[in-house]
Amino acid sequence: MSFSNYLENKVLGHVFGATPYTAPATLYVGLYTSDPGEGNTGTEVSGGSYARQTIAFTVTANQASNTAAVEFPTASASWGTVTYAAVFDAVSGGNMLAYGALTTSKTIASGDVLRIPAGDFDINLD
Repeated sequence: MSFSNYLENKVLGHVFGATPYTAPATLYVGLYTSDPGEGNTGTEVSGGSYARQTIAFTVTANQASNTAAVEFPTASASWGTVTYAAVFDAVSGGNMLAYGALTTSKTIASGDVLRIPAGDFDINLD
C-alpha cells in the first residue's frame, strides 16, 4: 500500500516541521473500482448498501496488519469489480490515508459479501 499525498504531508510536517499530527481514533476501509492514486481520484464504490467499514491494526516491525476480519454489508446491487482498497479517517468524506491494489480483483454482484480476513490487509513501510 502507498500513503496518500495527505498522509505524506502530515508525516513530513510532524517529523521534520514540528507540526503535530494526531492519528485518527477510528480508521475505515473503503473499496474502489479504479485506482484512487495518492490524490484520491479513483471511483469509490457507492450504492447497493455499500458503506466503509471500521478497521483496526496491529503494528509489528515495518508492517501494520488488520487485527480482525472486516465484513462489508451484503450488496443489494452490483458494486462492479473492486480493484483497490483504501484507509480513511472518516466513515464518509474525510481524508484517504493509504491505498493499494487488491491481490485479486473481486466482482461484487447483488447478494455478495466482501470479507477481508484478519491479517490479510497489510500496510508496509521499507
